[in-house]
Order: sequence, then C-alpha cells, then structure tokens
Amino acid sequence: MRCLQRSVTALVVGKIEVYPLADESFGARSMALGVATPDATVLFDAGVSLAPRRFGLPPHPLEFRAAREARERIVRFAERSDVITISHYHLDHYTPSFTSFYEWSGREVFERTYAGRTIFAKKPDATVSFNQRRRAAALLRELKELGCRVLEADGNRIALGKTVIEALGPYPHGSVGPMGHVLAFVVEYEGVKVVYAPDVQGPVDDRAAMDIASREPELLIVGGPPLYLEGVKVDSESVERGLTNLVLLSKLARVVVSHHTLRDASWRNRLAERGAENVLTYSEIAGAEERLLEARRRELYREAPPPPEFMEWLRRGAKTPPPL
Repeated sequence: MRCLQRSVTALVVGKIEVYPLADESFGARSMALGVATPDATVLFDAGVSLAPRRFGLPPHPLEFRAAREARERIVRFAERSDVITISHYHLDHYTPSFTSFYEWSGREVFERTYAGRTIFAKKPDATVSFNQRRRAAALLRELKELGCRVLEADGNRIALGKTVIEALGPYPHGSVGPMGHVLAFVVEYEGVKVVYAPDVQGPVDDRAAMDIASREPELLIVGGPPLYLEGVKVDSESVERGLTNLVLLSKLARVVVSHHTLRDASWRNRLAERGAENVLTYSEIAGAEERLLEARRRELYREAPPPPEFMEWLRRGAKTPPPL
C-alpha cells in the first residue's frame, strides 16, 4: 500500500481504515470516501459540486471555500490511491476535466486525480440516463488517454492481495425513473466488509436494501433519502420508504448517512423520529463541526451577505477563481 498522509481522521473497522473526504456535512455536495487496507487504497467517487441555485440563491462564498477544501482533500488522497471508482456520472461523483469553480475542477486537477490509476467505473449503458451516457463517453475516452486502466465495474470485482473490491447493483438512483441507476461497492478484507452505497436515497428501492443487508457489512456508508425534495420533486411515499429502509439497515450495521439527507437542516429529527440507531456522519468521524452550508444558504446570505466583488464575480459568469 502506498504511504498516506493522514490529514483526515479515519474510522477503523477491523484492518480497514475509512477516510471521510467530502460530503454535505463538510459543506459541499459529495460522497468522496477513502478506504485503505494493508494492501490497497481505494477512493470512492472523486467528485464535489455546489448547487447552482438553492432557495433562489447562488452558493455563498463559504460554500466555494468548502468546495476548494474538499477538492484538495480528494486530490491528495487520489494521488496515493490504487483504485478510483465512479458509481455514476453526476458531477458530484467524478472529477471533470473542464474548468468549473462549482466543481473546483480543471485539467490539472483532473490529471492529478486520475492519471495512471485503475478506474472501476459504472458501465454507461441503458441503466443510466442519456445525459450521463454522453458525459461518460467523453470522460472514459479522456481517462484512457491519460493511461488509466479503465474497468467496467458492473457485476465485477477487483482483488488486490487479500482485499476484494466488488461492485453491487446497479440500484435505482432513488425511485426508478429518469435519474437512472448507480453502483454500490463492498470492500472486504479478512472477512470484514465495508459497503459504500451512494445515491440510493435510503435506499428507496426495497430490493437494493435487501441486497445490501444480505452482505452483512460491519459498516455501511449510504446516501440517504432527499428530505429537502419531499413533496416538490419526490413524493412523500418514496421518502418514507427510504427512511424506513435506512432505519432497518441501522439496526443491522453501523451506518454513516450522507449526501441528499444532509441537504435538510432538520434531518436528525426525521431519523430520530423513526428510531434510527448507530448513525454517524462524515464530519463526526473526522471530529469536525457539522457544516450544512447548502441547507443554511438562505441564513448565510442573511447573516453574512457576500461582498460586492463576489456578487460581481458571479454576474460575470464565475470564469476566474472566486474572490474568497
């Protein structure tokens, strides 16, 4: 295993070290996660992004700072990784090569993240949306040009020494619909299993929940239901089913809840009402303050209005580094 600079606190499960790198509890959209065993280092979903609009407002300067910090952690871990996964082709789950400060990306960041590594990626087939297939075609071509070893993950596994990385699914991205499907992954070392299940939203899908439970993981990192979209873009029945499955899984394994759920500032109350147990967040693992910046965007604009030069930067199209 390549030597790691442990700038992020790890949660240790058996001989597996789990490094929370970026998610909404750190202030930006992501589920980037590092995992290290005695013989392999894996980076799950090397992406970060900001919602262009929330409550009718663009990201606050604090959110851009959080995205920059998240990107720095992701790149540092990527440079020491053997394998990098791509569970699906939304921009908060991979690093694009184009310049965007909403993703804090650019060509140099892209190359530092991926060059020469093994990429274990979702097959861009009919289980993902048309837009994702289009993004995937360009991304996978660029990865191969960088000298990456690109492997289709669907139905496959990688063995590195005694470490096995297996793709699970594909599972629906929430309810079955236009968002398509995503992969989950299990890392196993000496019988200890850690499951990483991004964007399954609970899972909403009962079969996905049963399949994940059947793996009997010691630790589950899961994208929870989108409480903030309930009654707007997602029906209440789907949200409730996602909450039910999340609570059931929390009684079977230690659970780290992430992503969509943390875009609602009242998420803890919703889970507590349902009796969730053993639930952690990325920020709690890291021993850091929970920073739900997107969920608090309206409050941030009210309490700390951005300076005029920042608003002018946004007006001009955000094509240069933001004045932070």
